[in-house]
Amino acid sequence: MNKTIMAVVALLLAAAPVYAAPSINGSTGLINTPSADVLQEGQFSLGYHHLKDGGVGTFNMNLTGKLEIGVAGFRYDSDSNRDNHTYLNAKYGLLPETVLTPGLAIGVEDAANLDKRTYYAAASKALPFGFRIHAGVGNGRYDGVFASLEKTINPVGIITGNNAFPATTFIAEWDGDRMNYGARMSIVPGLKLDAGWRHSETYFGISYTY
Repeated sequence: MNKTIMAVVALLLAAAPVYAAPSINGSTGLINTPSADVLQEGQFSLGYHHLKDGGVGTFNMNLTGKLEIGVAGFRYDSDSNRDNHTYLNAKYGLLPETVLTPGLAIGVEDAANLDKRTYYAAASKALPFGFRIHAGVGNGRYDGVFASLEKTINPVGIITGNNAFPATTFIAEWDGDRMNYGARMSIVPGLKLDAGWRHSETYFGISYTY
């Protein structure tokens, strides 16, 4: 019986999600899509992603417990022929994720419609063995259904010398238009490094959630 209980606890720990981090579009999420995760009350996040033709800086905060608001400032190189713009984003957590049920959230990206206003609903659920799934529907840039799968490598047991390898999450997502692939490495609690392929172009980023 004790072994069974320990096995169940181990599975739940392996399924536990890491700290939330901003997506490239600003909202808490994956690469190019949001998740149902919402920053906790009093939390904020800062992030920067370097893209092939520019970069985007993000800031999110939660002052009310369920409502996350933030901005994402896109700044492009002068020879990219793309206009700079800043998204105003908001996400509201409808239901928190539990061991048995998914988290649910609704949100809007680019609320001022400077580029393409997008409304969405998203669901997220942790699974055993470090997997986590996300799915949602939206208009605008998502143009229907979006979905993603995460796999987190547990650092326990991956030892190099005297240092544990940082927890790393591998991500594959469909953003309503294309497939994106990336990895998110947790350096210390709250601090993450991101890198991967978005719309067939490389990106890398850094974020901090406090």
